[in-house]
Amino acid sequence: MPVNRNALIRYRTIDKCLGNRFRKWTLEDLIEACSEALYEFEGIDKGVSRRSVQADIEMMRSDKLGYEAPIIVVDRKFYTYADKNYSITNIPLSHQDMKVLGEVSGLLKQFKGFSQFEDLTEMVSKLEDKIHSQKTHSPSVVDFEKNDHLRGLEFIEPIRKAIVSKTTLCITYQSFKARQANTYCFSPYLLKEYRNRWFVLGENHSKHPLLMTLALDRLQSLEEDKNEPYRENNSIDFTTYFSDAIGVTKTPGQKDCEVTFWMDHRTAPYVITKPLHASQKILGEDEKGKTFSIRVVLNFELERELLGFGARIKILGPRILKKWISDQLKRAAQQYS
Repeated sequence: MPVNRNALIRYRTIDKCLGNRFRKWTLEDLIEACSEALYEFEGIDKGVSRRSVQADIEMMRSDKLGYEAPIIVVDRKFYTYADKNYSITNIPLSHQDMKVLGEVSGLLKQFKGFSQFEDLTEMVSKLEDKIHSQKTHSPSVVDFEKNDHLRGLEFIEPIRKAIVSKTTLCITYQSFKARQANTYCFSPYLLKEYRNRWFVLGENHSKHPLLMTLALDRLQSLEEDKNEPYRENNSIDFTTYFSDAIGVTKTPGQKDCEVTFWMDHRTAPYVITKPLHASQKILGEDEKGKTFSIRVVLNFELERELLGFGARIKILGPRILKKWISDQLKRAAQQYS
């Protein structure tokens, strides 16, 4: 049966809420979440009625849309999924879903070629490949880089909304080095992707240095904290903040430097066609290879990138980076001695 856009937004919102098992959801909570979603996506500021959300829940429980969602009520008050792994996003796409995706794909293709929308090319290719494979029940013909075990993607949208609305978040986070998780208030400023992992840059309200970069796959939970004032960023231009960095590791005020390296002739063409950084230049050439330079801050991701070339690269400067790479290679060689 056909589903209008507003109803689809409500179904997706209810599904997202019930999938978040870090809090309990009353009918009033679901009504509020649906109202906020319709305002955000459609600009509808009229609240969703109680009857509409109750009807949505019954529709999701039924097989009319193919959902058959296992929605139950706990303690006669709180709504949740009986199966904690259930989500309507895990079931095959319906005919209506395919129609909507086809319309979206057609709209996006109109903007291909515009300099402001250069990133759309890959997005449209992914979408059209998914539509084709779903319609024909055939394997995908485009194999994009992906990580099926990547965690934390469910936090991207809540964080994005918090950045736009300038809302403080209460997060529970455990880094790889920490023995246990910590909970604190956090003002998010920027979401950043690097090598198929997502990070959020923002201010920790209770720790110094205040500016922190958190990996979303280490986040355990987050929720809005409207009682804690949001701390706005008035000192850093995040549109250019990472322009002199490879990766996501950088501290405010960190100075960049010129990194020079020699690459053998077999590897140099790969670095020319896929530069390590936008600032990359060719400084010279000899009978065995080429010398390059990039201007970046020294960080973990840079070191890992350079080490990945092994014996095909020689670091020429700065001295501190050259010594660090040399020490790492010596320690690596000892592992095989």
